[in-house]
Amino acid sequence: MSNETLLKFRYPTTLIREYDYWAVLLRPKQVTAGSLVLVSLSDATSFSELTGAAFTELRAVTTHIELALRNAFSNDKINYLALMMVDKHVHFHVLPRYAAARDVCGVTFDDSDWPNPPDLTRAIELDGSQFNALLKELQSRWPN
Repeated sequence: MSNETLLKFRYPTTLIREYDYWAVLLRPKQVTAGSLVLVSLSDATSFSELTGAAFTELRAVTTHIELALRNAFSNDKINYLALMMVDKHVHFHVLPRYAAARDVCGVTFDDSDWPNPPDLTRAIELDGSQFNALLKELQSRWPN
């Protein structure tokens, strides 16, 4: 089942990994190198609507996210932002944070907001080949 939030973030084209209750997508507009969207596969629009099983699985999913990003880009921190103001279904913007710039897929990413909260309006939209290279990099780093 696909909800509107999944489709907004170009599911399934941007899919890195799908679980029973969650999908991890590469964020089309990269705020920092490896920016993701973690989206509930349900139609829930608030956290209290999620099942216990979805919460249980969330632990494994976040463990995979953190391991894959650390292995791929040696991030310094990760911000999980659950804003749900524009896109109504339960989801997080997952933003790896960097104290120093990173060169990824031919693009230099400078986390200019470090160590303050990220500005989601300052995002880079990669061209098709750069985006696909980043998607493949993260898929190859994903734990089984």
